[in-house]
Amino acid sequence: MQIACIQMTSAPDPADNLPVIEARLRKAAAAGASLIALPETCVFMERGRKAMQARLTPQRDNPHLKQIAALTAELGVHVLIGSMVLASDETDKAVNRSILLAPEGHVAAHYDKIHMFDVTLASGETHAESASYQPGEKLAVAAIGDAKLGLSICYDVRFSTLYRRLAEAGADIIAVPSAFTRPTGKAHWHILLRARAIETGCFIIAPAQVGAHENGRETYGHSLIVDPWGQVLAEAGDNDDMIIADIDLALVEKARAQIPALTHGRSFTTPEGEAAHD
Repeated sequence: MQIACIQMTSAPDPADNLPVIEARLRKAAAAGASLIALPETCVFMERGRKAMQARLTPQRDNPHLKQIAALTAELGVHVLIGSMVLASDETDKAVNRSILLAPEGHVAAHYDKIHMFDVTLASGETHAESASYQPGEKLAVAAIGDAKLGLSICYDVRFSTLYRRLAEAGADIIAVPSAFTRPTGKAHWHILLRARAIETGCFIIAPAQVGAHENGRETYGHSLIVDPWGQVLAEAGDNDDMIIADIDLALVEKARAQIPALTHGRSFTTPEGEAAHD
């Protein structure tokens, strides 16, 4: 099975990003990839909340999703839209939604980002996703041929329990489409992704945003494909538009047999006397 991760520098206007998405999806499909993953907020990265709200549509009405779905059907591959910013059906906020498209072009699964990136970095850079986005509440695992793909988005990678639950739900591959900031990327990106692979015995695929964006954000890039033993199979640099790797699903079973940590979880009591389980 060949998997490709697309790297991008998304602009605020979808009209600028969709031709890039199309060209790179076609390139990855021509190279033999059967699953192609795009980064977080690949369709647009707006300058502020007001501008973002002006672009919001529900998933069922989104013209950009329809365009990518038609291309997916033409190419006959699975496409993971790392995330799209869409109108919530429940609140006036947006949802940051990862969407898996089947080779026929229909939506096979979706996942709304659960963990909100609300931080102030040492550089003074601030992010407050909870002000604009409605957090998700449900994990998602979907079949891709003989494999099962677990969905997550960016900041989720810091919450290891989510990844354990995806593995326990049958995931062989877990996607982490991201727009990691440059400071946190330099410090934590490789370590976190390799750790999630090792502790779950899953392949980790992490398509990333890269470079300086028009909204003033700088993202780290370095899209990665990591095997279940924590070895990096492919890594993008600052200028690469795509990485691709062959994955052998037998390595999932092999890694879990050598270190069967998923079967060794135990119940315990917290210092506060509450019951918990790892």
